[in-house]
Amino acid sequence: MKKILWICSVLLAMVSCQEDYELNTDFAVPTELSSPASIQLNVSSPTPVVLSWSGGGAADGGIVLYEVLFDKADGDFSKPLATVKSDLGAATSLSITHAAINTIARNAGIYPLETGDIKWTVNASKGGVVKRTDKVATITVTRGEGIDNIPAELYLYGSATENSGQGGIPFRCVEEGVFQIYTKLSAGNISFKSATTGETFSYYIDDSSKLREGEGETAVAASEEVTRLTVNFNTMAMTTEKIGSSVRCIWGATFGDIAVLEYAGDGKFVGEGDIRFLDPSKPETGAPDWLSWIEERYYFLAKVNGGDMCWGRGDGVSAERPVGGEPASFYALYEFQWSQWDHLWKMKGSLDYTHATITIDTNSDGLMIHTFTNVTPIN
Repeated sequence: MKKILWICSVLLAMVSCQEDYELNTDFAVPTELSSPASIQLNVSSPTPVVLSWSGGGAADGGIVLYEVLFDKADGDFSKPLATVKSDLGAATSLSITHAAINTIARNAGIYPLETGDIKWTVNASKGGVVKRTDKVATITVTRGEGIDNIPAELYLYGSATENSGQGGIPFRCVEEGVFQIYTKLSAGNISFKSATTGETFSYYIDDSSKLREGEGETAVAASEEVTRLTVNFNTMAMTTEKIGSSVRCIWGATFGDIAVLEYAGDGKFVGEGDIRFLDPSKPETGAPDWLSWIEERYYFLAKVNGGDMCWGRGDGVSAERPVGGEPASFYALYEFQWSQWDHLWKMKGSLDYTHATITIDTNSDGLMIHTFTNVTPIN
């Protein structure tokens, strides 16, 4: 009985404590903000920029949480450019990197090498109640040279493009920060964007041949040849190479043409040909007298700035015959200095004595590949 009475007493005490407890959400917002008046940004700097505030706090001495809101100079923080929790969430300071401020400055419309203002303020919260100080601090930031915003994708725009500026034409990403496109250019202008819809960043080549972020265009001349543009965000440069308007698909042993692929637009070279493996026992295949094996190996020869270059298999890979179900990467093309017995494929056996369309697509799911289609038998 005594044990029961003791338990009841404990329960009554707990209920009494719960009834007496009252969450105190009374707190005041900061009354003073402090930050550097100006910053010369260096995105590689390990030294953070410190923003701090004072005044306010909880009436009961408890913990208040803080977050810093950033906006452009004429913004009202209704759609802040960034919202960042203070150090440890409750400290009255924020240590923020140059790189993070650089991103905020970029989103505020401040371009590299330009100076502009961003501003910041503080939200304080306790028990789910959020209040904003009426104090606002401004920082004048100067961005450095370079493009820190390296896009995941890149698109070609402008009046000189194959579609006369009617939408973006995609580049192929050949490595991080390096994009490439095969295209025909007419007289006009070109520029680049990171996307075709939504939030996009724009780029152009300036008068000093440097890649810049921002709105701008680059004048180009018309060319009868295919142009290979390589935009390199790591070196802030663009290279232009002339590719012959046709590419030869040839036998490895004799350099004889299997098909000549002409540029068809949209980054594609297309040609048709009769395929007969070079067989010394079959004179109609055109095998030379000296050939002592059946030649079924092939690769491509392209003109690059007037010289012959091999478009073939990945370096160090021996010629192999596809057996079916190979990924697209099996047919991926890479560029090498010409060497007769390197970078060849073997044709699938079923292609012997057929007529086929051979296509090089310079941008297929991030690869430059070739395909055989419309295959029909020939005598």
